[in-house]
Amino acid sequence: MVKACNIAIVGASGAVGQEFLKILAERDFPVGELRLLATERSEGKQLAFRGREYMVARTTPDSFAGMDIALFAGGSASKTYAADAVAAGAVVIDNSSSFRYDPAVPLVIPEVNPEDVRWHKGIIANPNCSTIQMLVALKPLHDAARIRRILVSTYQAVSGAGLPGLHELESQAAHLMRGEEIDPPQAFPYQIAFNLIPQIDVLLEDGYYKEEMKMVWETQKIFHDENIRVAATCVRVPVFRSHSEAVTVELERPLSPEEARECLRRAPGVVVVDDPAAQKYPMPFYTSDTDEVYVGRIRRDLSAENSLHLWVVADQIRKGAATNAIQIAELLLRENLI
Repeated sequence: MVKACNIAIVGASGAVGQEFLKILAERDFPVGELRLLATERSEGKQLAFRGREYMVARTTPDSFAGMDIALFAGGSASKTYAADAVAAGAVVIDNSSSFRYDPAVPLVIPEVNPEDVRWHKGIIANPNCSTIQMLVALKPLHDAARIRRILVSTYQAVSGAGLPGLHELESQAAHLMRGEEIDPPQAFPYQIAFNLIPQIDVLLEDGYYKEEMKMVWETQKIFHDENIRVAATCVRVPVFRSHSEAVTVELERPLSPEEARECLRRAPGVVVVDDPAAQKYPMPFYTSDTDEVYVGRIRRDLSAENSLHLWVVADQIRKGAATNAIQIAELLLRENLI
């Protein structure tokens, strides 16, 4: 009999928190007691789960007593309350960037490095959404021919900035289509409707934005190889949901596009959609609200040896955040680590 787990969700009222609830139900996760937590602003709000209404409580240091797993949706709450959750006996699965670069905290994608959950000390970090989908697609190629270098340009949906990002694109597009002035941007530094913004997160001293460096640091940590070179350019685009990535990967030995497709077709969590002659390739509008990573436009790089181009698309709220976290929870159950 599968053990029922008592689950706390911190940030339950936000986009990722609500997706946690949806995916726990869809995947029939064995939830015992469910505790929904958020800031004082959301205290008292009602959220549905499996036909029952649950009231959101304010997160405090004492919120985690009796909990087996604490799912943190992201934000500053992780630094504030993760230690309290661990002290109460819960395993924290954290979607923020607070612990990703701590060498004592595993950074896990279940299709890529599931073995790393075994050495957790109470906290497991969920990688950045862009890193997750890229590495799910690249792991089969890494296993087959070893990766030397990755060049990636991302096209990231506004929902990556949470509900405010979604609302801002919707509002701006509606106003502009009516010929009206838009309100000053709040979620993004510039108008996002009918625009692209080559800036995500804060600017670092080397001229890269932090979102770009996350893909460098996280790839090396997850693959356990600091010699893999990664260069990223991250762009916010006026798409509601699902991130897209143009990836060029340089390998240690030749791998044909045909071999790459076969590796990817066999890989867990990957769907190959690669028939450009028939205009079939991954796109955000049909990958949204799914858990798979879609890969297409697989072709040889004509400018370099042992190099391939890929087009990778996935729902960043699901596989890039909530689904990956719940897959980690499922992994903990299978490995008897709770």
